Amino acid sequence: MDFERVNMDELSEEELLKYARQGELIFKLNHTMPMTPEYDEILKELFGDNLGENSRVMAPISGAALDKLVIGDNVFINSNCLAMARGGITIEDDVMLAANVQLLSNNHDEYNRNVLLCKPIHIKKGAWIGAGATILPGVTIGEYAIVGASAVVTKDVGDYEVAVGVPAKIVKTLDKNKF
Repeated sequence: MDFERVNMDELSEEELLKYARQGELIFKLNHTMPMTPEYDEILKELFGDNLGENSRVMAPISGAALDKLVIGDNVFINSNCLAMARGGITIEDDVMLAANVQLLSNNHDEYNRNVLLCKPIHIKKGAWIGAGATILPGVTIGEYAIVGASAVVTKDVGDYEVAVGVPAKIVKTLDKNKF
C-alpha cells in the first residue's frame, strides 16, 4: 500500500480552523478534572461520534488530526497517549493502551518536511498495547495481540501474537481458546 501524501502547506482555511479548535480542546481536556461531566463534554466535542460507549481516554493526550481517530466500545487509553492520526487510526472494541503509547500514522517526507506520508493504523478487538510502545504507519495489530512495553512496531502483528523489542518481533502466540 502506498503512502497518502498530505501537503500541510495546502490545507484549506476550514481545515486550519478545525485543527486549531482541536488544539484548544486538547489543551482544555488536559487541564480538566478527569471523570467529571465537564471532562466528558470535552471528550465528546473532541471525538464526536468517533468515541465508543464506555471508553475512557485519560489526560494528558496529544496529537493531531484527532477527527481521524476512531475509538470503539470499552476501550481504555491511559495517560500521555500521542495519536498522530492524519493517516487514520482505528481502535476496535475492548482494546487497552497503557501509558505513553505513541500511534504514528504519518511521517514526514525526507526532502519536503511539510509533506506528510500517511498510512492507517488498525488495532483490532481485544489487543493490549504496553507502556511506551510505538506503532508506526501502516501497521495492523491483530485481535487479542499483545505489544510489549517500549516495543517499536514496524510490521503487522497477527491475531493472538505477542510482539516485543526494537524493532518488535513476534515471540509467541497466545492460546485463543483461553479468551
